[in-house]
Amino acid sequence: MRWVIRRIYVLNPIEFTTIRRNEVKSKILGGTAMRIAQGKEDEPYLVTTKQIVQRASMVLTNVHYVIEAEFEMLPEKAAPGDNPGKFQDIVTRRMRKGQCFSTPYFGCREFPAHFKQWEGGPIPTIDETRDLGFMLYDFDYSDPQNITPLYFRAKMEHGVIQVAGCEVFR
Repeated sequence: MRWVIRRIYVLNPIEFTTIRRNEVKSKILGGTAMRIAQGKEDEPYLVTTKQIVQRASMVLTNVHYVIEAEFEMLPEKAAPGDNPGKFQDIVTRRMRKGQCFSTPYFGCREFPAHFKQWEGGPIPTIDETRDLGFMLYDFDYSDPQNITPLYFRAKMEHGVIQVAGCEVFR
């Protein structure tokens, strides 16, 4: 099974903010920690003035989207008893509870995306049209030694970004 996004409905105005954060550029290896625990090595320490890197990020704020997606059965990965109805029931149950196998996120894992099922009715999109530039579409895993990102040109028209049928670039 794989997810295919059809449309993204933007409900809140697109706003950005910038944040700066300090990151430690090195780490203590597991083997070193084991030797310290066994008393074979002195305790390590990090000299923070030499090991900290400051990073800046531009991030979206007040994000609220409705994503229209569907799943496709992949025959080569399906078990003999698998059928679309089974997966539809699983997906619907998990969406109602906000559950998932792996938490989705915006850009990096420190920005988790919380979700729930849209209960129906009209979707109140923003009335804005603009070219949002290139956005990540997917990754091509056909060559495990050379995983390649794929992009699409995101154009929002009256708060709706059409993803289905878009041209994909490498």
